Amino acid sequence: MDAHIPVLLSECIEGLNIRPDGTYVDGTLGRGGHSAKIAARLTTGRLIGIDRDATAIKEAGERLGGVSARLDLVHGNFRDLGSILDGLGIERADGMLFDLGVSSPQLDDGSRGFSYMRDAPLDMRMDRDDALTARDIVNGWSEAELRKIFFEYGEERYSQRIAAAIVKRRETRPIETTFELVDVIKSAMPAQALREKQHPAKRCFQALRIAVNDELGALREVLDTAIERLAPGGRLCVISFHSLEDRIVKNAIRAHENGCTCPPEFPVCVCGFQKTVFSVTRKPVTASQDELETNPRSRSAKLRIAEKI
Repeated sequence: MDAHIPVLLSECIEGLNIRPDGTYVDGTLGRGGHSAKIAARLTTGRLIGIDRDATAIKEAGERLGGVSARLDLVHGNFRDLGSILDGLGIERADGMLFDLGVSSPQLDDGSRGFSYMRDAPLDMRMDRDDALTARDIVNGWSEAELRKIFFEYGEERYSQRIAAAIVKRRETRPIETTFELVDVIKSAMPAQALREKQHPAKRCFQALRIAVNDELGALREVLDTAIERLAPGGRLCVISFHSLEDRIVKNAIRAHENGCTCPPEFPVCVCGFQKTVFSVTRKPVTASQDELETNPRSRSAKLRIAEKI
């Protein structure tokens, strides 16, 4: 069994409404779970897989080696979608998929520093060619900046106490490893918080990962490009795993679907807005009970689907 189980797999494949001769983009290739199912629906079609992680590109390439579709695997950031498509000579795609979750193999690789359950250097870079690491943030960003990312990206209610504890600790020596950071986080939290079911470091580690990889900035950039580069009738599928991501996706689709800024009392639109997509589902698609039982990671997943007009 794959270490990484694709979330909402059948819902994504159905949502993409795949044509055998179409062109499709998997902007978060991972280990190729979603891409393998997309490729299986293609005959003369083309599949472009993009990932920031060079290891993911290599492993997905091995997994997808036998597909009949034309396959292009690109080591890059999906925020550069426009230039990636230009480089491949692709003007429009018939479907695009973005799964915003961190892949299980990244968490399981002790050297990557994503997991609070394994001791490793503080890294968290999805692309190891990037410069900024979690160590840089933990030891270099101000107390106010740390408090802000822990609160906004991690929704950590003890963000102020944790940021202060990190700054105090690093005055003595740099915080180098994941377990050192976990100890500092635990030391700043009250006893009742340490007894909660969720690991005390989970929210701060999520926040650091988002900050290291500028995940929300990349997401904001790619959504407008993706909608612009879809062919008429093409589908956009985005899986998010927390409220910040889902809000960005929802607002981007809404801006292209209901972006008219005219006052409601105006009889006709005068702002020049033109609707370019419509939401395929009114509410986000969530995991079935069967999937929740076999893949607990899917519990927080939300899939939004839009179609280009």
